[in-house]
Amino acid sequence: DTITGFLLAGVGNVDLRRKTNYLIVDSKTTVKAIEDAFKEFTTKEDIAIVLISQYVANMIRFLVDSYNKPIPAILEIPSKDHPYDPTHDSVLSRVKYLFSSESVASGRR
Repeated sequence: DTITGFLLAGVGNVDLRRKTNYLIVDSKTTVKAIEDAFKEFTTKEDIAIVLISQYVANMIRFLVDSYNKPIPAILEIPSKDHPYDPTHDSVLSRVKYLFSSESVASGRR
């Protein structure tokens, strides 16, 4: 549904080689295909945000958690079939870490 909405808004792209700037994940999509798409999308210069459902992100959690560049930003979104769990969100984990580090650092002054 999310991809359909973005395609209707004109965000989707298919180049001359039939490569897209999105991946639709279904029950037949392999983890390797998801990993490859994630690596491709996070290295393209014309992509600023990668939206990934948390359910799919959990399949490649080691890649999502190890990604540390600011652009493209990785945003985990809920899916209609799987509940969202904020404890697994990589962005929220980093924010909590930064705030806990700042509070420890400010306590030393």
